[in-house]
Amino acid sequence: MTAAIRQYLVITGNYWAFTLTDGALRMLVVLHFHQLGYSPLEIALLFIFYEFFGVVTNLLGGYLGARMGLNRTMNIGLFLQIAALVMLAVPAVMLTVPWVMAAQALSGIAKDLNKMSAKSGIKLLVPDEQQGKLYTWVAILTGSKNTLKGVGFFLGGVLLMSVGFTSAVIAMAAALGLVWLSSLFLLKQELGKSKAKPKFREILSKSRAINVLSAARMFLFGARDVWFVVALPVYLHTVFGWDFWKVGGFMASWVIGYGFIQTVAPRITGNLESKKSAVLWAAALALIPAAIAIGLMVGWPPQWVVIGGLVLFGVLFAVNSSLHSYLIVSYARGDGVSLDVGFYYMSNAAGRLMGTILSGWVYQGYGLEACLWISAGLVAMAALLSLMLPERHEARA
Repeated sequence: MTAAIRQYLVITGNYWAFTLTDGALRMLVVLHFHQLGYSPLEIALLFIFYEFFGVVTNLLGGYLGARMGLNRTMNIGLFLQIAALVMLAVPAVMLTVPWVMAAQALSGIAKDLNKMSAKSGIKLLVPDEQQGKLYTWVAILTGSKNTLKGVGFFLGGVLLMSVGFTSAVIAMAAALGLVWLSSLFLLKQELGKSKAKPKFREILSKSRAINVLSAARMFLFGARDVWFVVALPVYLHTVFGWDFWKVGGFMASWVIGYGFIQTVAPRITGNLESKKSAVLWAAALALIPAAIAIGLMVGWPPQWVVIGGLVLFGVLFAVNSSLHSYLIVSYARGDGVSLDVGFYYMSNAAGRLMGTILSGWVYQGYGLEACLWISAGLVAMAALLSLMLPERHEARA
């Protein structure tokens, strides 16, 4: 086993462990506060700081990674997640909305430090001329993360039923603590540390390729979350009459399947032509929410339309997401890679934040069809922006 593969396994293992706790914590919070009588929209608002601080963390985290090394930012992320879990292990009377929002903010910071470090670290472990291998490694990391996030949803539900909320977060904090201690010893020192100390103003990318791809990413993830975060769960519960467990199980299964498709995306897309692939896959995705909205408007059976459409959306979205994840790592600089990756995932987090807010507001005022039309428009924007992407050899010239 080569040193690069050993480091890849450590990074991936860290990412997997973190993702399991992240998915489980989200489901624990959703279910626990649902039991306390909060509405789905109120529960979704608990995660606003989680998404907002993701924007800030990705912007600053890339700078910190270049200054401190990705091993340190990854380990800081693991430690902050442990702290967020410990914050939630307080007596029930202390679990006020501001306290939970603060814990979610800390978890959001931790998640994006961990993700930025993992994605940036892989760039440094694969020789620049081995782009097929880089695409495969990124796809496996990204897809397995989302699969495990879905598993985490199930884990959160099982822990809540078996040991209760407080014991569940304590158990997860203890398990993640062992991963953190192992990472301190196993993860290579100085991974990703820039040779030339970057200045703070360099957190904003000067690369046209990075800027265009980041804008496309923002619209892409806004298009997913504008109907997935609040509108879809509420719709499944109120219109289909599904109970909360069926809604949660379906959403978890969707995320697991979505993650699997991401891992095999290189086989689906075949030979990479960055600009052409990004445009075509985004254009195909834009048709799906529009088709679902039309199906609902003309009175087709809503369960077939929504569930079937969601499956197709998941497949195409997974391919788009995996392709984007490869492109950012490919376009990024070798020295100071975390600056480019951090800026890109800042746009990713901004898209999630935009989608989360719109999802509750638009659904409450105008219904699921309006959310779907906005989703189609946002994906179309991502496709149009992708027309401006340079080919890889042009981006690195």
